[in-house]
Amino acid sequence: MSDVLDQITPDESTDAPKPAETAHWRREDRGGRITLWLDCEGTGTNVISEAVLRELDTLLDEAKQAQPDVLVIRSAKPGGFAAGADIDGFADLRGEGAVEMLKQGHAVLDKLAALPFPTVAVVHGATLGGGFELALACDHRIGVDGVKLGFPEIQLGLHPGLGGTFRLTRLIDPVAAMQMMLTGKSAHDRKAKKLGILDALVPERHVDAAIDAAAKGKLTHDNGGFKATALRTRAARSLAANRMRSESEKQAPRAHFPAPFALIDLWQDHGGDPQRMQSAEIASFAELLDSTTAQNLIRVFFLRRRLKSGAGEDDGIAHVHVIGAGAMGAEIAAWSAMQGKRVTIEDVKLAPLGDTIRRAAKIYEKKHLSGIDARDALDRLMPDPDGLGRARADLVIEAAPEKAELKESIYAELTNVMKPGAILATNTSSLRLADLVDAAPDPALFAGQHFFNPVSSMPLVEVVSHDLASDATLDRLAAFTAGIDRLPARVADYPGFLVNRVLAPYMMEAMVMLDEGHDKVAIDRAALAFGMPMGPVSLADQVGLDICLEVAGSLNAGLDVPVAETPEWLVKKVEAGETGKKAGKGLYDYGSEKPPKEPADRPDPAIIDRLILPMCNAAVECLRKGVVADAETADAAVIFGTGFAPFRGGPLHYAKVRGDVQEVLARLEKQHGPRFAPDPGWGDFG
Repeated sequence: MSDVLDQITPDESTDAPKPAETAHWRREDRGGRITLWLDCEGTGTNVISEAVLRELDTLLDEAKQAQPDVLVIRSAKPGGFAAGADIDGFADLRGEGAVEMLKQGHAVLDKLAALPFPTVAVVHGATLGGGFELALACDHRIGVDGVKLGFPEIQLGLHPGLGGTFRLTRLIDPVAAMQMMLTGKSAHDRKAKKLGILDALVPERHVDAAIDAAAKGKLTHDNGGFKATALRTRAARSLAANRMRSESEKQAPRAHFPAPFALIDLWQDHGGDPQRMQSAEIASFAELLDSTTAQNLIRVFFLRRRLKSGAGEDDGIAHVHVIGAGAMGAEIAAWSAMQGKRVTIEDVKLAPLGDTIRRAAKIYEKKHLSGIDARDALDRLMPDPDGLGRARADLVIEAAPEKAELKESIYAELTNVMKPGAILATNTSSLRLADLVDAAPDPALFAGQHFFNPVSSMPLVEVVSHDLASDATLDRLAAFTAGIDRLPARVADYPGFLVNRVLAPYMMEAMVMLDEGHDKVAIDRAALAFGMPMGPVSLADQVGLDICLEVAGSLNAGLDVPVAETPEWLVKKVEAGETGKKAGKGLYDYGSEKPPKEPADRPDPAIIDRLILPMCNAAVECLRKGVVADAETADAAVIFGTGFAPFRGGPLHYAKVRGDVQEVLARLEKQHGPRFAPDPGWGDFG
């Protein structure tokens, strides 16, 4: 009998209390070590929800009673530790309801922090937001190679709300901690170790040894060092806080983004007293949650999820062949290979193929791929000067220059070469698919897949239909887009599709305003004050003035109401080779000028209306014409394709909230002409 009892774990003993039944956690007892595995039910990604914390609370009580040598918290999900808090659970909370929920969450993490035995969080992959805060409540953090830790809450108009503000600023250099929270940038494995967030960084095979070291008190950290001690006085924090406010104002004005300033105030006022900072964190988070900025940014979060969730899962695409190794083709190829696809890329010249490999290596370094992962991605990316991949690929992406004759000649070469069932997708941004489809090998297997430059930074891809494209083709392209971690927006064939149709008036109206004598810096700074990521003059230079002329010409040839007329001086500038930033000179002279990055303090509202309201008008037009299925998709596509001020919720949401856009457009039409005429769709919108 004694032999049998020796084989029974404490939880299996008839005298021991039965462990709580949990949906999101699994408990493992082994040799004085209790491991709590976070494994959220029904999803491939862990999030920190009210249910997760409630179950953890019970498990912590059990652990305290069991008195193990060490308590370990890990994730059972291969993708990462936890992606953050469950936004669905708090998005609709307000006032006292939000405060009460936060207090309950804090109580659980405080209980974890107060346990009388060593506690260790073993973190891998994405460890963000509430997941990071859970790890911070442990005595030690052991990172597995490749881990990424951060607080992205600022992107939702919030700051950390489960103890992150006071725990991180006490753990590491407070200024470094504040920078992480203010920017939302993540600390990847080695940086996190250097900052002191991680007590150890190890490969998976060494995790057990690192846990044993933590249990024996052999892992230590210095609690932020000398600087942390120096900044525990309010006077010292005030100096640092003022610098932070100045930098934050340049990037995100207080009028539009209250969260950074609330966080700075929080640290300045209470950074020397963790208990007071905890109470202030709860109150500040609840107040921010009720702000217009946070509600709009949370809406954008759901719009992103909506785009991705409608994509389907099975694309049947393992091999991608890219035709054209210019900037766009190279980025598409490099990104697809990074996301696990086998990629071949061809070009009529050899040099761009070599440039593609160099570009890919830089992208992988910027995205913090490990040496092994970068090598594997480069192994999947194969220069193919002979075009052998054409016959083997499941998807051929044509990324040739914007000349219909050239694209048609490529399609002719692909006829009877592509394998049965393979899709041909064009990355055109200015040509109508209706004008290209007759040249395609199989119209049903032909569609648009419009990436935005640079692909490695811009998340949106327009999946463009036409009358002869099959639903299966469009579904597979949407699934492929989501599978390479981009956001598919389904749109119909139309001049400029959706995003360029909405964006073109923004840039072309600026050209007319320059023609009228407006100052280019004042135009750009007004747009930045509205919340655009780049002023229209700077953007035109960035895109290329030659491309702007092509897009404007294409739009004006196909639209019922044209965009602004192109000034003659702009045509001459392009003919002279002054095509923008790529040429060193365009609307700005990049040898002697820098486009403004700071928004105007008192922007002219008339300038903003002339730039922004035509975008709203174009979005309504696209909705009326069926270019896009609904207002939510339109707003999401414009935000993720152009960077349209996310805190305003998108052009259609902004118009709805503002309420007078149609009337202001009518006034602008009288002043400046028919390009401002309110679209007939305004009567149905709103």
